[in-house]
Amino acid sequence: MKQRLSILVLLLLAACAPKDGVYHLTLLTTDDVHGAWFDSLYVGNGTRNSLFAVNYYVDSVRRADGPENVMLIDAGDCLQGDNASYYYDYVDTTTEHLFARLMDYMGYDAVAVGNHDVETGHHVYDRVTKQLASHGIPFMAGNARINNSNKTYWPGYKLFKKGGMKVLLLGYTNPDMASWLSEDLWSGMHFENLIPLVQNDVDRLQAKYHPDITIVMAHSGTGEGDGSILESQGLDLYKSLRNVDFMVSAHDHRQVAFSNDTIAFINTGNRSRFLGHGTAEVEIKGGKVVSKKISSDLIKVDKHKADTNMRKAFQKDYEAVKAFTVREVGNLAMDMYTRDSYKGMSDYIDLVHTVQLEATGAQISFAAPLTYNGKIPAGVLLYNDMFTIYPYENQIYSLKMSGKQVKDFLEYSYNMWLADPGTDHVLRIIQRDDPRNNQKSWSFDKRSYNFDSAAGLVYTVDVTKPFGERVNIASMADGSKFSEDAEYTVAMTSYRANGGGGSLNEGAGIPKEEVESHIIHRYPEIREFIYQYIEKNKNIDHALIADESVIGEWHFVPVSAVTAIDEDMKLLFNR
Repeated sequence: MKQRLSILVLLLLAACAPKDGVYHLTLLTTDDVHGAWFDSLYVGNGTRNSLFAVNYYVDSVRRADGPENVMLIDAGDCLQGDNASYYYDYVDTTTEHLFARLMDYMGYDAVAVGNHDVETGHHVYDRVTKQLASHGIPFMAGNARINNSNKTYWPGYKLFKKGGMKVLLLGYTNPDMASWLSEDLWSGMHFENLIPLVQNDVDRLQAKYHPDITIVMAHSGTGEGDGSILESQGLDLYKSLRNVDFMVSAHDHRQVAFSNDTIAFINTGNRSRFLGHGTAEVEIKGGKVVSKKISSDLIKVDKHKADTNMRKAFQKDYEAVKAFTVREVGNLAMDMYTRDSYKGMSDYIDLVHTVQLEATGAQISFAAPLTYNGKIPAGVLLYNDMFTIYPYENQIYSLKMSGKQVKDFLEYSYNMWLADPGTDHVLRIIQRDDPRNNQKSWSFDKRSYNFDSAAGLVYTVDVTKPFGERVNIASMADGSKFSEDAEYTVAMTSYRANGGGGSLNEGAGIPKEEVESHIIHRYPEIREFIYQYIEKNKNIDHALIADESVIGEWHFVPVSAVTAIDEDMKLLFNR
């Protein structure tokens, strides 16, 4: 019965053409919120960016433009990345998921599925899909196809009546899921390239419904617009799509908004810092659209302007999450800064390496900093700190690799990390426009979560050498010989083992189709192993996690490189 009603509603919408006149639509977007829902910290009295603050602006726009003229959508990565999302994913699984309730409260029209949403597993995202649908909110991924079927696993589109117009929304997820996640997390489906799929869908649905406005949202990165990056096809679509008014991108946390005469592009970045804002002015004569004015920009969200009514409505949920995450786990003898990982060995990465080696019994560990610039203060460690140490639900994998593949993997990793010899910097950093302050700021050219170092080895990285000649492996951590011809067991994240960052496939030269034959074992989530390690050892100090007979050692050389890297670090972190 519900399906028949839905079809009837779509047919009625398709049949109702707006009268002649000028119509307005305001499009509001979020993406990559990663569980940044509450405005209060779990430890201390600080305030942070949140959906509570986003809702303050959403309500303001609705009051100004009229709620019937406003559309609110999210482009994915909602269910993972924070204490709150973790709690309602895996701890409290009996009540309605908090995310579904938040989306209903804020009046979201639709949400796209992100790769980190899929990372939570069927038991989480299937539950959330049903709960969102109960509120009339589709969880969308038109390129996620059921195996051996032409059907999509999630809805691919929805037709709305907004601003007196028919608005067609198409939603998609990241097509490169296999490079991020183990197939067991997305069993029963596969993911299609967005090109030419999106244009084909647009043409088919426009011919059927004749919308006045068409919006495409995809959990796909901005990219370069040259068709070279499967996981980042935002600009590829922006440049190639015909008869589309808004292209909403996500995934890479880039904050950009621009438009040309026919289409606008929006990517709000991440963690509720900005609200995407698009406007469409549409003139209709004789039942047809005769002109459109499309624009887009970003609204900076002031974290202090939280919706107080929304805070009250979800206070009990906040208290439940806080109680769970302020449990004492152990003690940390020294401050740990995640940014120290960019200039050499650090206590932060040493801890991850130590845990991975102990959990798997591997000879070598690869690990990268997943928190860009975090601090874990000395003193009592809370479960809350686990999310700074390891914010994602990656598993640990152990693989067999040759010594040459290990060396080539590291060469590839450090090439993302280090500038070419003879340039002005040692670290591969560039200046980009910063929409937060309309100025330029320094950042890494590549994603720092791909900057793997190794444990279990003794080696140096010569910053004066070109790619392929930087890494010199002297021995194993215990002093035994390292050989490029020998075979080793290597621990790494599920993200890296599935091809994330390219180090395993392009770097080590192991084709994707051959990776499975290299996998020895799949283990549970890394964060859980870190939690168990801290709980078992009670006191975490430098000596415990930096045992050179276990993790080995590595350094940038020559010595002058350390000073030069410090100068680059000052640019990156304004210190």
